[in-house]
Amino acid sequence: MKTIKHLLFFLASIFLCTNTYSNITYTLVIHGGAGNISKESLSAEDIKNYENKFSHTLNIGEEMLKNGASALDVAVEVVKILEDSPLFNAGKGSVFNIDGENELDASIMCGKDRNAGAVAGVRIIKNPIEAAYNVMKESPHVMLIGDGAEQFSKEKGLEIVSPSYFFDQRRYDQYRNFIDNRDKGYNNQNNKDFKTGTVGAVVLDSKGNLAAATSTGGMLAKKYGRVGDSPIIGAGTYADNNIGAVSGTGHGEFFIRNVIAYDILAKVKYLNTPIEKAAKELIHDRLGKDEINGGIIAVDKDGNIAMVFNTTAMFRGFVNHKGEKETGIFVD
Repeated sequence: MKTIKHLLFFLASIFLCTNTYSNITYTLVIHGGAGNISKESLSAEDIKNYENKFSHTLNIGEEMLKNGASALDVAVEVVKILEDSPLFNAGKGSVFNIDGENELDASIMCGKDRNAGAVAGVRIIKNPIEAAYNVMKESPHVMLIGDGAEQFSKEKGLEIVSPSYFFDQRRYDQYRNFIDNRDKGYNNQNNKDFKTGTVGAVVLDSKGNLAAATSTGGMLAKKYGRVGDSPIIGAGTYADNNIGAVSGTGHGEFFIRNVIAYDILAKVKYLNTPIEKAAKELIHDRLGKDEINGGIIAVDKDGNIAMVFNTTAMFRGFVNHKGEKETGIFVD
């Protein structure tokens, strides 16, 4: 009798554990910027490097989600990984402004309570997304800029680096090319690298909480003090547990003027538009018709995703609890 009880208990334990695991639902989507890039401009090695970095990042995020991590924690961690890579225009691989310096922006938003944090124009914070997270969690403010954001980050014990940490030869060569050719009508709109590389993540965790995070080095050769859409809540980043989460990449001035991230979710909320259709209406119809480049990643409260862009390429990838995983660069 005791043996039978032990067997029944053992089988019940297996069932409960399996059932609990199978009920874990999650979705993670990431991007590394959008731009008009030709396939010929990237070598096979370049493409492999991007695919490997995205695959590694998705694996880290997925493992965290499987173990019950919050959407916010996952968003911060995966964006940090991308910030630390020179492949992207964020953190280590940021472009140079008109004065030949790196100025970084980032933001994060919590879908549960719609709290948000952002930093802009920072030069010595190793991971701006961590600074944005701390602004959200440890201050009464939404955005801190420049010296103030850096002082706040020092007080919170975040890693501070020399501005030289962000130097990347490839990015510097792009900057010099711009400076040397600007009198010939060359501008950062006809430079394929002017914006490519902004990074972002949108996450739905096992508790149904959503988060969105975005980080960037901004526009190549931007004017002193310029701030784009990435740290602007509603323009480049937005999350609401009742609707979804969005992170954008593109020509920031137009994302700000059109409040792209929020407006996508407003279409979902008020018109009951599917998330992908809403994104296409904003990115293709509104921005595309004016020849404004950009793209977004999004996930709604039910785990449906969108990876929409009006350029030839957007570095992107997703993974979910169904075992679906995908990375891509060019238009399929």
